[in-house]
Amino acid sequence: MLLNLNNVSAGYGSFQVLFDVTLEVNTGEAVGVVGPNGAGKTTLLRVISGQIPLTRGDISLEQRSLAQVQPHQFIEAGIAHCPENRRLFPRMSVEDNLKMGAFIPSARKQLAERRDWVFELFPRLKERREQLAGTLSGGEQQMVAIGRALMSHPKILLLDEPSAGLAPVIVEQVFELVRRIRREGFTVLIVEQNIQQMLDLVDRAYLLEVGSIKLSGPSAELKNHEFLQKAYMGL
Repeated sequence: MLLNLNNVSAGYGSFQVLFDVTLEVNTGEAVGVVGPNGAGKTTLLRVISGQIPLTRGDISLEQRSLAQVQPHQFIEAGIAHCPENRRLFPRMSVEDNLKMGAFIPSARKQLAERRDWVFELFPRLKERREQLAGTLSGGEQQMVAIGRALMSHPKILLLDEPSAGLAPVIVEQVFELVRRIRREGFTVLIVEQNIQQMLDLVDRAYLLEVGSIKLSGPSAELKNHEFLQKAYMGL
């Protein structure tokens, strides 16, 4: 097992968002977390990447507890977070945005190699390497955000709503990007509201509602789950 959350609770000050969440991701898997707005999906990823402290429970990566790891060390441990709404540096070039993802010492040593690999993965970024990130289309900006996260060569990539705010035709392109990353052997944990498309992408998924896991299982099984179909797929 690569990532393990054991009875994790967390929130913002006195406001609790997550309640005893238990979740696991194996090496090479793509695992999804689905649920309505306000369910705690973004908070869950922020906890895993060290941005929000636990109030209870434990998180381990490769059986090493992250409880005492400082927030800035999570990326060195092997966790890269691609946040919702991309959070690029709009007045910096595509290439400089990618470089920001390689600030840890181990990645700096291989910066040129990693950059070239990202350009190979996303050829359009190579064409636009000098262009300001803020002038790119939404789909291209998502490529930069994912590419920046990959620059540290993480053990697990966290993707928060990668299709948010994008036109349907671009959404399909973004999901194809994630498939490409999977083919490269990366382990992915993805939070997404686009349930049907995400279940086509991942191996397993969890349903998060009001901060708690309500359902989990293989994606093929969840696609046919009556509750999910009625509540989230309109079937």
